[in-house]
Amino acid sequence: MHRWRCGRQNRPDTATARADQHRCPAVTQATRGLILPDRATRQFDWFLGAAIIAAPFYWWLFSILVAPASRPVFADVVSQRFIVIALVYPVLEEIVFRGAIQGWLLKKEWGRRRWSGLSGANVVTSLVFAAAHVVRRPSLLSAGVFIPSLVFGFFRERYNNLYVPIALHIFYNAGVALLFR
Repeated sequence: MHRWRCGRQNRPDTATARADQHRCPAVTQATRGLILPDRATRQFDWFLGAAIIAAPFYWWLFSILVAPASRPVFADVVSQRFIVIALVYPVLEEIVFRGAIQGWLLKKEWGRRRWSGLSGANVVTSLVFAAAHVVRRPSLLSAGVFIPSLVFGFFRERYNNLYVPIALHIFYNAGVALLFR
């Protein structure tokens, strides 16, 4: 039997599970299908904080290396372009790349092997992600999305869901869409 974090046993009868929902938040979250972080990530995920703090550095690096001709301009937030770049693309890309491709590669033995905290599945998925960006962007921009892609893949594996990678991807894309045309 699975043991909940709060110390109660998971019982198959629904009456007990419903009663435990009021006493144990872990039961409530598990019954809603949310993944609970392990003990190391319960308080605050320092890796996630670092990923959020790194976004402005990525935008600055993007402005120097990729878009030196375009100056930062604050785009119209309600524009169709912003909505597509900041909301639609990140959700679709994360479902395809982190959900389907990385999920499939993690089922392979070599895909689960890790080097410096990164799985083989994450590295291959990030290479495919960067290659997919070559179609619409210059090669330097495509290379520039490789590192954020590794970050998104890292959090896909850390939390075993797509919520965090989608949120980070939206954050990164929104910054680029707001600052650069």
